[in-house]
Amino acid sequence: MSAGSPEDTTVQAAGCVLWRHSPATGEPELCLVHRPKYDDWSLPKGKLKRGEEALAGALREVAEETGCRAVPGAELPTQRYLANGRPKQVRYWAAEAISCAFAPTDEVDRVLWLAPAAARARLTQPHDRPLVDALIAVLGLPRTAG
Repeated sequence: MSAGSPEDTTVQAAGCVLWRHSPATGEPELCLVHRPKYDDWSLPKGKLKRGEEALAGALREVAEETGCRAVPGAELPTQRYLANGRPKQVRYWAAEAISCAFAPTDEVDRVLWLAPAAARARLTQPHDRPLVDALIAVLGLPRTAG
């Protein structure tokens, strides 16, 4: 990687479309996080630490933001967009929550577990919504799931 290359200036991040089987119905539910700094609903994600592998960073961010341990599944589409005027690349994985103990922090003060359609509607950023559809496809659910 040469100095000044796009990789040098692009913010590298990773996250997961975190899901579980609903305790009530057994149907899939997705986890969204509320970030008070931005007052938005998002998927758990964050910047990678120097030298950190993307999948390890995605699972670390899930644990930090949701209190969940998760089993990673298929890689989902990578998102690329501008954040604060800088290019950002976020790699995502499907991940099933196996245990959760959420505690509010300054970064994430609430989590919601929603059916896929409700999660898609609640996400603040439109560029996050195709990730819900990608998870539905990976899980083999009908497109109208939720």
